[in-house]
Amino acid sequence: MSDTPTPPLPDRLSVDPRSPHHVAAIFEHEIGIRFNDQERSDVEEYCISEGWIRVPAGKTLDRKGRPLTIKLKGKVEAFYKK
Repeated sequence: MSDTPTPPLPDRLSVDPRSPHHVAAIFEHEIGIRFNDQERSDVEEYCISEGWIRVPAGKTLDRKGRPLTIKLKGKVEAFYKK
C-alpha cells in the first residue's frame, strides 16, 4: 500500500470516465461499496445521500456497447479497502 494520503470519498461517484461524477484520484486506491450491509463489487455508480447504486443488468448492452444498468435503492456505504 502506498503512503499517499487518501482523498475523501465523494457523496456520488461513477466508474465511467465520461461521467461528471468520475474522480480519477479516487480510483488510485481500492474502494469498496457496502449496500444494505453486504459488500458489492459490481457497482458502476453510487450516491450515498440519495441511497442508491447502479449495477449492470446481467450481460445486456446498450446500443453503444456499454452495460445497461439498473438502480437499486437502499443503505449505501463507501470505504477504502486496506
